[in-house]
Amino acid sequence: MRRLLPRFPHHTAAALALFATAAPSFAETVMGFIYVGPKDDYGYNQAHAEGGAGVGKVPGVKVVEEASVPETNAVQETMLNMVNIDGASVLFPTSFGYFDPHILKVAKEAPEVQFLHCGGLYDEKKHPKNVGSYFGWIYEAQYVNGIVAGHASKSGKLGFIAAKPIPQVLLNINAFALGARKANPKATVKVVFTGDWAMPVKEAEAANSLIDQGIDVLTCHVDSPKVITQTSERRGAYVCGYHANAAALAPKGYLTGAEWDWSSVYSKYAKMIQDGKSLMNGGIPHLIRGGFKEGFIKMSPYGPAVSDAAKADADAAKAAFMAGTLEVFTGELKDNEGNVKVPAGGALKRDDPAIESMSWLVEGVLGSTK
Repeated sequence: MRRLLPRFPHHTAAALALFATAAPSFAETVMGFIYVGPKDDYGYNQAHAEGGAGVGKVPGVKVVEEASVPETNAVQETMLNMVNIDGASVLFPTSFGYFDPHILKVAKEAPEVQFLHCGGLYDEKKHPKNVGSYFGWIYEAQYVNGIVAGHASKSGKLGFIAAKPIPQVLLNINAFALGARKANPKATVKVVFTGDWAMPVKEAEAANSLIDQGIDVLTCHVDSPKVITQTSERRGAYVCGYHANAAALAPKGYLTGAEWDWSSVYSKYAKMIQDGKSLMNGGIPHLIRGGFKEGFIKMSPYGPAVSDAAKADADAAKAAFMAGTLEVFTGELKDNEGNVKVPAGGALKRDDPAIESMSWLVEGVLGSTK
């Protein structure tokens, strides 16, 4: 399940405002959700399943769902069943690999149904009008993770376990490192790439190896942080979560976590649809993004090991994101090979196309993209 997010045009303020303020009506809308893995993985799939459960509470919405559907023709069958048997008028096939060819094929067969895909792949020049994309700037939350981690670390050595060195992953690693170095300018973040999105054995090996090297706070970008979280707790290290709240797995060492708020996102989509807006009539933008300010992401509650100073700094960062006054990547900013990536006085803003093609690691990160 890849998370690579290609470039696409900037979103307008008007589109984001529309997404945030759509008004409800109460005609029944059947919304279908499809997950590539189990709904209780403490990760990517659980986050979407929690979103489905949340939108199911909106008056006039009926939710149908299916978990552990592979990125094969099986998802086409699931989509068609939801449309033809369950009466779904909008589908959220949530995994990256569902998009091409599966969503595109079924969308042409069911032009009256709206297909909304998590990942930002829609191209108006190539794709049907009843297909749209959404995703979130979760690197903002990883920056806050980094602030808390930087405060908590006694060694100044932090670890990041990731699947692959693709732009979205590098974006999260760099944001986490910059947050950590805001709290402790001497902090370092060592990165281990496992090679794929769900590699529990390699994830456990990476966590143990990093802790053996004196690293005392871990975070990650993999599909399910479960193994990493449990290993950290067993070894007495701290951990920051990703995707969903995994505090139950590490009651002592869980600091906070970068979470999706899909319940908020899906509820806003439901209200727009109930109000008669659609992808086809132009009422719903085909490409939508958001961060803290737009209600796409949130933080896990602070764990018992988080200091008051850490909470204050993290809360201040969240408030600045909400106000639209904080950019993570401001200059002068160098990569970990000494090259200037953002000049003094400059910034890579969250809707800058360069964000979508990040191929480098920031100063303070120990590791390579090769």
